[in-house]
Amino acid sequence: MYSKEDIEAALKLYHQCGSVTKATRVLGYPSKRELYEWILNEGADKPARKELLLVNTADHPRNPPLEVKMEAIHRCFELGESVKSVSEEIGYSRTSIYSWRKRYLQGGTAALMNDKNIKPDTLTEGSTAPVPDLAQLQAQIRDMQMEIDILKETINVLKKDPGIDQKALKNREKAVIIDALKDKYSLPVLMEQLGVSKSSYYYQEAALKKPDKYTDIRSMIQSLFHENSQRYGYRRIYGLLRRRDVTVSEKVIRRIMREGNLIVSCKRRRKYNSYQGEISPSVPNRIERNFHADRPNQKWLTDITEFAIPAGKVYLSVLVDCFDGMLPDWAISTTPDSALVNSMLDRAISRLPERDRPLIHSDRGCHYRWPGWIERMERAGLERSMSRKGCSPDNAACEGLFGRLKNELFYYREWKGVSLSEFIDTLNEYLVWYNECVKESL
Repeated sequence: MYSKEDIEAALKLYHQCGSVTKATRVLGYPSKRELYEWILNEGADKPARKELLLVNTADHPRNPPLEVKMEAIHRCFELGESVKSVSEEIGYSRTSIYSWRKRYLQGGTAALMNDKNIKPDTLTEGSTAPVPDLAQLQAQIRDMQMEIDILKETINVLKKDPGIDQKALKNREKAVIIDALKDKYSLPVLMEQLGVSKSSYYYQEAALKKPDKYTDIRSMIQSLFHENSQRYGYRRIYGLLRRRDVTVSEKVIRRIMREGNLIVSCKRRRKYNSYQGEISPSVPNRIERNFHADRPNQKWLTDITEFAIPAGKVYLSVLVDCFDGMLPDWAISTTPDSALVNSMLDRAISRLPERDRPLIHSDRGCHYRWPGWIERMERAGLERSMSRKGCSPDNAACEGLFGRLKNELFYYREWKGVSLSEFIDTLNEYLVWYNECVKESL
């Protein structure tokens, strides 16, 4: 049916790609069965060719050993290997592998066994069951089943990847797997399979049964987290515990909060930008990212941020004292005009002690370059400082306040149905609460 050239071309392509399926698909001929025969017969004379064909027909396609079936099922459906690659490697079709799995799920390993797997010389006279090899076969089946059960527990209980190396598991994880399977298998067999010593297993058992020494701290952390409207991360919780003379490391707090799902919601959004070009002469950056102050009213930072809710937009302008983080004043409005910053500055100046003249640092926004702001600064004898263009780290302390404020108050909260006036009241309450927290920490 096929010429010698056709056969040689098919064999050559097979040796190049290493896949019977790919070779037959590219050439369009022959069938997989015929190509397997050509590969087996390659280089053999006619008598040997005929004998090889008979062996292939009798032994290969229909009745593989039980070990081959179990290994294929384990590799394809437990370890996640490609059914196609396993099929080509062991020489049995993908349909056969799926059929073995179906039979295994329905009847276990017994469903994969049949009389054709039992050789006549394994039977004793007058019996129908293989006596000499039965114990060995049952032991092999039990070992395979134990491996599969261990892998299932590793995936389901420990949430590990299917391809995890059992030797890489920690002794504590191995002890958990043994506890899950000790009703089905004996402890010595499980410990030997997982490579854990008897002393290590019982040590981990005792450690797992010990009461949690962080029970009281867990309760305190949970209370502090909810008392502060789920705004505080592990660093601020650590600070609150220190004030209560509770000594525990930040790593422990972080782990307890992660285990208790005490997560601070946060989300990044595009922030409001008030830059409108170089509308007036700029001033140098006198603060130069040195946000440390030796006394109150020495360095003030200012900036504006935007809150967008379904009812509209709200703008907040603040002054931040570098000495303690207090807010000398703030202003809230629905329009980012000059009155927003000028009214805030007027109130802050009116409350300044007579001898205090803080350096006020801002970005290059238009509000701080309009005549009204400049005149007020000069009249009060205050010194101006400005960040570089497009360089938010130059005003990092003020930007950090806005980030904390939005994470703790604004993000991941439903503002639908909240009016602008109601939101302004909520924002004011937060800023008052923030100043009180700063005072308590001093």
